[in-house]
Amino acid sequence: MAFIEAKDGTSLHVKDMGQGKPVVLIHGWPLTGDMFEYQTLALLEAGCRVITYDRRGFGQSGHGASGYDYDTFADDLAAVLDELTLDNVTLVGFSMGGGEIARYLSRHGAARIAKVALVSSVVPYLLKGSDNPDGVDESVFDTMKAQIREDRFAFLQDFAKQFYGVGFISSPVSQGILDWSFLLGAMASPKATVDCIDAFGKTDFRPDLASFTVPTLIIHGTADKTVPIDPSGKAAAAGIPSAEFIEYDGEPHGLFATAPTRLNDDLIRFIG
Repeated sequence: MAFIEAKDGTSLHVKDMGQGKPVVLIHGWPLTGDMFEYQTLALLEAGCRVITYDRRGFGQSGHGASGYDYDTFADDLAAVLDELTLDNVTLVGFSMGGGEIARYLSRHGAARIAKVALVSSVVPYLLKGSDNPDGVDESVFDTMKAQIREDRFAFLQDFAKQFYGVGFISSPVSQGILDWSFLLGAMASPKATVDCIDAFGKTDFRPDLASFTVPTLIIHGTADKTVPIDPSGKAAAAGIPSAEFIEYDGEPHGLFATAPTRLNDDLIRFIG
Protein backbone atom coordinates (compact mmCIF):
# COMPACT_ATOMS: atom_id res chain seq x y z
CA MET A 1 0.00 0.00 0.00
CA ALA A 2 1.57 3.27 -1.13
CA PHE A 3 -0.92 5.77 0.30
CA ILE A 4 -3.27 5.98 3.27
CA GLU A 5 -5.98 8.62 3.55
CA ALA A 6 -6.06 10.71 6.71
CA LYS A 7 -9.44 11.62 8.19
CA ASP A 8 -9.42 15.00 6.43
CA GLY A 9 -8.62 13.36 3.09
CA THR A 10 -4.89 14.14 3.02
CA SER A 11 -2.86 11.33 1.47
CA LEU A 12 -0.01 9.88 3.54
CA HIS A 13 2.77 8.07 1.72
CA VAL A 14 3.56 4.84 3.56
CA LYS A 15 6.17 2.10 3.17
CA ASP A 16 5.37 -1.24 4.83
CA MET A 17 8.16 -3.80 4.70
CA GLY A 18 8.88 -7.23 6.15
CA GLN A 19 7.24 -9.52 8.68
CA GLY A 20 7.53 -9.85 12.45
CA LYS A 21 7.15 -7.39 15.29
CA PRO A 22 5.81 -4.13 13.81
CA VAL A 23 7.91 -0.99 14.23
CA VAL A 24 6.70 2.42 13.04
CA LEU A 25 9.48 4.96 12.44
CA ILE A 26 8.35 8.61 12.60
CA HIS A 27 10.72 11.02 10.92
CA GLY A 28 12.15 14.39 11.88
CA TRP A 29 11.93 17.84 10.32
CA PRO A 30 12.50 18.66 7.49
CA LEU A 31 13.14 15.15 6.16
CA THR A 32 10.97 12.18 5.13
CA GLY A 33 10.48 8.60 6.23
CA ASP A 34 13.46 7.69 4.07
CA MET A 35 15.80 9.25 6.66
CA PHE A 36 15.68 5.90 8.49
CA GLU A 37 17.73 4.09 5.82
CA TYR A 38 20.21 2.59 8.32
CA GLN A 39 17.50 1.68 10.83
CA THR A 40 15.14 0.17 8.26
CA LEU A 41 17.79 -2.20 6.93
CA ALA A 42 18.95 -3.26 10.41
CA LEU A 43 15.42 -3.81 11.71
CA LEU A 44 14.40 -5.81 8.65
CA GLU A 45 17.48 -7.99 9.02
CA ALA A 46 16.57 -8.46 12.71
CA GLY A 47 13.19 -9.87 11.68
CA CYS A 48 10.95 -6.85 12.24
CA ARG A 49 8.13 -5.46 10.14
CA VAL A 50 9.13 -1.86 9.42
CA ILE A 51 6.67 0.91 8.57
CA THR A 52 7.73 4.43 7.62
CA TYR A 53 5.57 7.27 6.37
CA ASP A 54 6.04 10.83 5.23
CA ARG A 55 4.45 13.43 7.50
CA ARG A 56 1.80 15.52 5.75
CA GLY A 57 3.52 18.34 3.90
CA PHE A 58 6.73 16.36 3.46
CA GLY A 59 8.05 13.87 0.95
CA GLN A 60 5.36 12.22 -1.13
CA SER A 61 2.47 12.87 1.26
CA GLY A 62 -0.14 15.52 0.51
CA HIS A 63 1.04 19.14 0.63
CA GLY A 64 -1.95 21.02 2.02
CA ALA A 65 -2.12 24.66 3.06
CA SER A 66 -2.91 23.88 6.71
CA GLY A 67 -3.07 21.10 9.28
CA TYR A 68 0.49 21.36 10.59
CA ASP A 69 -0.27 20.89 14.27
CA TYR A 70 0.27 17.97 16.62
CA ASP A 71 -3.36 17.03 17.12
CA THR A 72 -3.57 16.49 13.37
CA PHE A 73 -0.19 14.74 13.20
CA ALA A 74 -1.28 12.36 15.99
CA ASP A 75 -4.50 11.59 14.16
CA ASP A 76 -2.46 10.88 11.02
CA LEU A 77 -0.41 8.35 12.97
CA ALA A 78 -3.64 6.80 14.23
CA ALA A 79 -4.85 6.52 10.62
CA VAL A 80 -1.69 4.63 9.67
CA LEU A 81 -2.06 2.21 12.59
CA ASP A 82 -5.74 1.69 11.87
CA GLU A 83 -5.40 1.17 8.13
CA LEU A 84 -2.55 -1.32 8.54
CA THR A 85 -4.30 -2.98 11.53
CA LEU A 86 -1.16 -2.66 13.64
CA ASP A 87 -1.19 -3.93 17.23
CA ASN A 88 1.56 -4.57 19.76
CA VAL A 89 3.58 -1.99 17.81
CA THR A 90 6.75 -0.16 18.78
CA LEU A 91 6.75 3.55 17.89
CA VAL A 92 10.11 5.23 17.28
CA GLY A 93 9.97 9.01 16.99
CA PHE A 94 12.99 11.03 15.92
CA SER A 95 13.13 14.74 16.77
CA MET A 96 9.71 16.26 16.00
CA GLY A 97 8.51 12.67 15.50
CA GLY A 98 8.62 12.27 19.26
CA GLY A 99 5.79 14.77 19.45
CA GLU A 100 3.53 12.50 17.40
CA ILE A 101 4.10 9.76 19.96
CA ALA A 102 3.35 12.00 22.94
CA ARG A 103 0.18 13.44 21.43
CA TYR A 104 -0.95 10.09 20.02
CA LEU A 105 -0.75 8.49 23.48
CA SER A 106 -2.77 11.30 25.07
CA ARG A 107 -5.40 11.42 22.28
CA HIS A 108 -5.70 7.75 21.36
CA GLY A 109 -4.29 5.78 24.29
CA ALA A 110 -1.76 2.96 24.37
CA ALA A 111 -3.99 -0.04 23.61
CA ARG A 112 -2.22 -0.74 20.30
CA ILE A 113 1.25 0.21 21.55
CA ALA A 114 3.84 -2.17 23.03
CA LYS A 115 6.79 0.20 23.47
CA VAL A 116 7.94 3.66 22.42
CA ALA A 117 11.34 5.21 21.76
CA LEU A 118 12.16 8.92 21.68
CA VAL A 119 15.35 9.61 19.70
CA SER A 120 16.77 13.16 19.72
CA SER A 121 13.17 14.09 20.47
CA VAL A 122 11.62 17.52 21.05
CA VAL A 123 9.50 16.13 23.92
CA PRO A 124 8.56 17.56 26.36
CA TYR A 125 8.97 21.29 25.55
CA LEU A 126 11.55 23.28 23.60
CA LEU A 127 10.44 26.91 23.96
CA LYS A 128 12.32 28.90 26.56
CA GLY A 129 10.24 30.59 29.24
CA SER A 130 10.12 31.32 32.93
CA ASP A 131 8.90 27.78 33.56
CA ASN A 132 11.35 26.28 31.04
CA PRO A 133 14.63 28.19 31.48
CA ASP A 134 16.75 25.60 29.64
CA GLY A 135 14.66 25.90 26.48
CA VAL A 136 15.39 27.52 23.13
CA ASP A 137 14.76 31.24 22.75
CA GLU A 138 11.85 32.13 20.47
CA SER A 139 14.15 34.32 18.38
CA VAL A 140 15.94 31.18 17.17
CA PHE A 141 12.72 29.86 15.65
CA ASP A 142 11.86 33.28 14.21
CA THR A 143 15.26 33.45 12.52
CA MET A 144 14.82 29.98 11.03
CA LYS A 145 11.48 30.95 9.53
CA ALA A 146 12.90 34.17 8.09
CA GLN A 147 15.82 32.31 6.50
CA ILE A 148 13.49 29.73 4.95
CA ARG A 149 11.32 32.46 3.46
CA GLU A 150 14.40 34.18 2.03
CA ASP A 151 16.14 31.09 0.59
CA ARG A 152 14.85 27.72 1.74
CA PHE A 153 17.50 25.81 -0.18
CA ALA A 154 20.45 27.70 1.28
CA PHE A 155 18.90 27.21 4.72
CA LEU A 156 18.60 23.46 4.18
CA GLN A 157 22.26 23.16 3.20
CA ASP A 158 23.44 25.13 6.24
CA PHE A 159 21.04 23.41 8.61
CA ALA A 160 22.27 19.96 7.60
CA LYS A 161 25.77 20.79 8.80
CA GLN A 162 24.57 21.66 12.32
CA PHE A 163 22.17 18.70 12.22
CA TYR A 164 25.07 16.27 11.77
CA GLY A 165 27.70 18.20 13.71
CA VAL A 166 29.78 19.07 10.66
CA GLY A 167 32.40 21.73 11.37
CA PHE A 168 35.86 22.90 10.36
CA ILE A 169 37.39 19.92 12.14
CA SER A 170 34.60 17.37 12.53
CA SER A 171 33.08 15.55 9.54
CA PRO A 172 30.95 12.77 11.02
CA VAL A 173 29.01 12.17 7.80
CA SER A 174 29.90 12.12 4.13
CA GLN A 175 29.11 14.77 1.57
CA GLY A 176 26.76 12.22 0.09
CA ILE A 177 24.66 12.16 3.27
CA LEU A 178 24.57 15.95 3.32
CA ASP A 179 23.42 15.99 -0.30
CA TRP A 180 20.83 13.26 0.36
CA SER A 181 19.46 15.15 3.37
CA PHE A 182 19.16 18.29 1.27
CA LEU A 183 17.17 16.39 -1.35
CA LEU A 184 14.80 14.96 1.27
CA GLY A 185 14.24 18.40 2.80
CA ALA A 186 13.77 20.06 -0.58
CA MET A 187 10.84 17.72 -1.31
CA ALA A 188 8.78 19.37 1.44
CA SER A 189 6.11 22.01 1.06
CA PRO A 190 7.57 25.41 1.98
CA LYS A 191 4.39 26.11 3.98
CA ALA A 192 4.79 22.90 5.97
CA THR A 193 8.49 23.61 6.48
CA VAL A 194 7.70 26.99 8.05
CA ASP A 195 4.59 25.97 10.00
CA CYS A 196 6.24 22.94 11.56
CA ILE A 197 8.84 25.15 13.24
CA ASP A 198 6.10 26.54 15.46
CA ALA A 199 4.66 23.05 15.90
CA PHE A 200 7.82 21.43 17.21
CA GLY A 201 9.26 24.57 18.77
CA LYS A 202 6.23 25.81 20.69
CA THR A 203 4.06 22.78 21.48
CA ASP A 204 4.11 21.93 25.18
CA PHE A 205 4.06 18.16 25.61
CA ARG A 206 4.52 18.21 29.38
CA PRO A 207 0.82 17.39 29.97
CA ASP A 208 1.19 14.42 27.60
CA LEU A 209 3.95 12.76 29.62
CA ALA A 210 1.44 11.09 31.95
CA SER A 211 0.20 9.07 28.95
CA PHE A 212 3.54 7.27 28.60
CA THR A 213 2.33 4.07 30.27
CA VAL A 214 4.32 1.61 28.13
CA PRO A 215 8.07 0.84 28.24
CA THR A 216 9.90 3.92 26.99
CA LEU A 217 13.43 4.37 25.68
CA ILE A 218 14.96 7.85 25.41
CA ILE A 219 18.15 8.39 23.42
CA HIS A 220 19.80 11.78 22.99
CA GLY A 221 23.20 13.11 21.97
CA THR A 222 25.00 15.30 24.48
CA ALA A 223 26.31 17.56 21.68
CA ASP A 224 22.90 18.09 20.07
CA LYS A 225 22.75 21.76 19.08
CA THR A 226 19.49 21.44 17.17
CA VAL A 227 17.43 20.03 20.06
CA PRO A 228 19.50 20.64 23.21
CA ILE A 229 19.44 17.72 25.61
CA ASP A 230 18.45 19.60 28.78
CA PRO A 231 14.88 20.68 27.89
CA SER A 232 14.29 17.55 25.84
CA GLY A 233 15.95 14.20 26.59
CA LYS A 234 16.81 14.95 30.22
CA ALA A 235 13.46 16.59 30.94
CA ALA A 236 11.58 13.70 29.29
CA ALA A 237 13.51 11.19 31.36
CA ALA A 238 12.64 13.13 34.51
CA GLY A 239 8.97 13.31 33.51
CA ILE A 240 8.68 9.62 32.60
CA PRO A 241 10.17 7.96 35.70
CA SER A 242 10.10 4.44 34.28
CA ALA A 243 11.90 5.40 31.08
CA GLU A 244 15.33 4.10 30.13
CA PHE A 245 17.55 7.06 29.27
CA ILE A 246 20.74 6.69 27.24
CA GLU A 247 23.02 9.64 26.52
CA TYR A 248 25.25 9.37 23.45
CA ASP A 249 28.32 11.29 24.50
CA GLY A 250 29.46 13.81 21.90
CA GLU A 251 26.81 12.91 19.34
CA PRO A 252 24.89 15.60 17.42
CA HIS A 253 21.23 15.69 16.51
CA GLY A 254 21.37 13.41 13.48
CA LEU A 255 22.75 10.41 15.36
CA PHE A 256 20.71 8.04 13.19
CA ALA A 257 23.49 8.66 10.62
CA THR A 258 26.45 9.57 12.86
CA ALA A 259 26.03 6.61 15.23
CA PRO A 260 23.82 4.21 13.25
CA THR A 261 25.28 0.94 14.54
CA ARG A 262 24.90 1.94 18.18
CA LEU A 263 21.39 3.27 17.63
CA ASN A 264 20.35 0.17 15.70
CA ASP A 265 21.69 -2.11 18.42
CA ASP A 266 19.90 -0.16 21.15
CA LEU A 267 16.62 -0.19 19.26
CA ILE A 268 16.80 -3.91 18.44
CA ARG A 269 17.60 -4.74 22.06
CA PHE A 270 14.74 -2.57 23.28
CA ILE A 271 12.23 -3.97 20.79
CA GLY A 272 13.29 -7.46 21.83
